[in-house]
Amino acid sequence: MAKAKVEFLCNACGTNHPKWLGKCPDCGAWDSLERFLVEPSVSGGSPAWETSGGGLVGAAALQAGALPIESVSDADFSRVTSGVAELDRVLGGGFVPGSAILLGGDPGIGKSTLLLQAATALARQGKCVLYASSEESPQQLKLRANRLAGEAGLGPLGGRLHAMCESSVAKIAEAARRLSPALVVVDSIQLVSRPDLTATPGSITQLRRCCLDLVTLAKSTGAVVLIVGHVTKDGVIAGPKLLEHLVDVVLSFEGDRHTALRIVRGVKNRFGSTHEIGIFEMQTEGLMEVESAALGTDARGPRRPGCAVAAAMAGTRGLLAEVQALVAPGLLGAAKRRASGLDSNRLAMLVAVLEKHGGLRLADQDVFVQTVGGMKLTEPALDLAVSLAIAGAFLGRVLAPSTVAIGEVGLTGDVRSVSQLEQRIAEAERRGADCVIVPSQAHRVRSARGSCVVRTVATLSDAIALLETRSGDRQANDARARRSCAERPGKPESTPT
Repeated sequence: MAKAKVEFLCNACGTNHPKWLGKCPDCGAWDSLERFLVEPSVSGGSPAWETSGGGLVGAAALQAGALPIESVSDADFSRVTSGVAELDRVLGGGFVPGSAILLGGDPGIGKSTLLLQAATALARQGKCVLYASSEESPQQLKLRANRLAGEAGLGPLGGRLHAMCESSVAKIAEAARRLSPALVVVDSIQLVSRPDLTATPGSITQLRRCCLDLVTLAKSTGAVVLIVGHVTKDGVIAGPKLLEHLVDVVLSFEGDRHTALRIVRGVKNRFGSTHEIGIFEMQTEGLMEVESAALGTDARGPRRPGCAVAAAMAGTRGLLAEVQALVAPGLLGAAKRRASGLDSNRLAMLVAVLEKHGGLRLADQDVFVQTVGGMKLTEPALDLAVSLAIAGAFLGRVLAPSTVAIGEVGLTGDVRSVSQLEQRIAEAERRGADCVIVPSQAHRVRSARGSCVVRTVATLSDAIALLETRSGDRQANDARARRSCAERPGKPESTPT
């Protein structure tokens, strides 16, 4: 019997090395090489269902030789909608037949719930779906399916959603060969194994071989294979980086289990953009889709010192995010800079710019900044709103009501233009903004549309000058000032400037 060969796999880039090294020569990552055994029985690279006699390779995969790209048939390349609009948005319009998708997320965040909702939606469309779970029994899957189906029940599925509790990739492939489903869900890759490998499930050897077999299953049959992967404490998908190289699409399911908001992001997508996000809210009936109007805050409403509204973009979706800042006395040389939902390093840079070019003394002040609603936004277009919120909290001033700030702040104190500025202004106006502050460097920006006025600023000092000393409504403060002057003897009534 041939002896198993020992190799070392880099978790950062997925390359193999014949011996262990402290630093990967290809990507430069330290302590990323892990030992694994290359089984002699799989040196030929045949899939598990071929060795078991399944014979699942399609006729298209058996064609040898190269073809001109213009002669390749694209008749069956139409996307398949998942029935979940937010998921289709991230995928670029739906599932591409023959694609392999890897979905990663923290335990308990709702990965299985999302996939079961997509599976039931496809079954209602008349398509066959196979849900293979190595973590739950078919009875547990039915309990969840009954809860997600609600009053409609499982009757409209018409027996098209098939559930199986299996950890053998060969048996999953055999079931897919018999059913010919449009979607195959494998939950999860860490517990699926090949029977002809001596390695334990979840090891590097099993992960590589099982993922390769599932990708081959998708390419040879035309079915969409959706693989679930766990996430490590560092926030990356468990297993070697090679898993992300093998699949076509990598989705990240983010969110805090203590909050209801869930976000699906595209990390890799061979068939679409990775800038789109899908937003869900966890409820008793499952994951409900959330519209952009339900996020953040409206532009209207009274403002307080330390508050500003920014217009952010998530792909083609416009979002209004309220930024709140708190400036409190601290210790010189040990001042705190804390951010929730924003980049902490960028916050420290903005505080330095405010000190150098904004005329604010923040060296002995603790600065805390957060986004309302738990949204995580890191794009530079929020720089101006964050800076105005910090300056307002320090000076005790506020922006005018119904004002939205858009712009990137440079190290020289200038306010720079950002991408998709027209879409941001349109979203701010649609949500009730009366004034939008934009950089003066912006090109082809309209001066006004309807009741929304666009004001331009060139530097951060110009933007800080727009902060008002009154914290409430202008007319109410003017009336209060007139009453105060009228009560003073010997002084005429006047209106403050």
